[in-house]
Amino acid sequence: MSSAMSGAAAGPPGEPLIRRLLRATEIDTRMIGMIGALALIWVGFHAYTVFVQGEGLFLTPRNLWNLLVQSSSVGVMAAGMVLVIVMRHIDLSVGAIVGFVSTIIGVTQVHILPHYLGLDNPAIWIITLLLGLAVGAAIGALHGSLVAYLGIPAFIVTLGGQLFWRGSAWLVTTGQTIAPLDDRFALMGGGPLGSIGAVASWTLGGLACIGIVIGLYAGRRRRARYNFPQRPMWAEVTLAAIGCFIALGATWVVNDYPWPERVAANYAAQHNIVVPEGGLFISTGYAIPVLMALGVAMVVTFIATRTRFGRYVYASGGNPEAAVLAGINTKVITVLVFALMGLLAGVSGCIESARLDSATNVLGQFEELYVIAATVIGGTSLMGGVGTIYGALIGALVIQSLQSGMVLLGFDSAFQEMVVGVVLVGAVGLDTFYRQRTAKG
Repeated sequence: MSSAMSGAAAGPPGEPLIRRLLRATEIDTRMIGMIGALALIWVGFHAYTVFVQGEGLFLTPRNLWNLLVQSSSVGVMAAGMVLVIVMRHIDLSVGAIVGFVSTIIGVTQVHILPHYLGLDNPAIWIITLLLGLAVGAAIGALHGSLVAYLGIPAFIVTLGGQLFWRGSAWLVTTGQTIAPLDDRFALMGGGPLGSIGAVASWTLGGLACIGIVIGLYAGRRRRARYNFPQRPMWAEVTLAAIGCFIALGATWVVNDYPWPERVAANYAAQHNIVVPEGGLFISTGYAIPVLMALGVAMVVTFIATRTRFGRYVYASGGNPEAAVLAGINTKVITVLVFALMGLLAGVSGCIESARLDSATNVLGQFEELYVIAATVIGGTSLMGGVGTIYGALIGALVIQSLQSGMVLLGFDSAFQEMVVGVVLVGAVGLDTFYRQRTAKG
């Protein structure tokens, strides 16, 4: 049995090495294309800054660290948008939900809770975090109910929601910026204090490698239990090596980015640390918003691939009529998917408010476009039934890399929006071409 399984994975004799590698490891070729495009963007921007400005500015620990932090909010929402689009819907209101949640958080932290709990009460940030998540989930559930039970197209519901919640955000604050927020809450925004440092980051990187190996081993056992074809052992080792390389490489990059000199000097003065002649090097490590985005991605991936709810989502998106005939309550699934999307928009609202250390009604403006673009670039089909969370995260990195690179090169915001628009249309065009080619094959 084992030889037959490995032979099935090995492919025909004389097969090219690259194709054999992809077949044996079962790596999605579209993901390879996304990663290749991301690498091309990074190398291109770095080379341009070398030739034009005389110094490579893109592929530096500082820029890559900031890139991860900037991508975290869009990545969180893209994880939820995958399930929305998989079910053949769309959500144009997520940016407005971010802004509305931000204003609710700000007013609650600055004007309401201190009056009852006192200033600097440690419960303030917890209450406002839970409130932000609850508000986001409730808004998403409302949108989902209108779509599922009244039959209003999701495009119209969420477009109206975008206008309504953006206006509501302005009414909550009357257009004012509310600041500063609770210091503990602000840690979710990143920065030197909103990061976990070198030791915890290396520990996390090591645990990620252990998790990758355990996951591959568990998958191999599941295949054996159901007599599914096994990947060759060399393919399993290759996947483990690639995963560990990415985990440890990312850890090395974030640890190579030090605290700003002034922040490190203040820290040294407070803790009676002697600053060496070359300055004090304190590794920043992984930022909290990046860890939140990774945590959300893992949870949503588990929901999508390991739960009955996730199977129902993909079944409903792949063939809605067959899903109804199979007894799936697609209306309840729709409400839950939009509620999850609203919840994740609430998470992003907390991250962005914490990062700015303030609340404003314009927060999240146009982010629905970037979230949808990241999701589609990441391989989620607008025709429904197809999409991965990790692909959406890569798409978020692609979008943010384009913006970050253009900022380094001095391009204005109008040109940046034009480029994102072209990339979005190109991604949908490639998806359409891929589906047509697959159907013909």
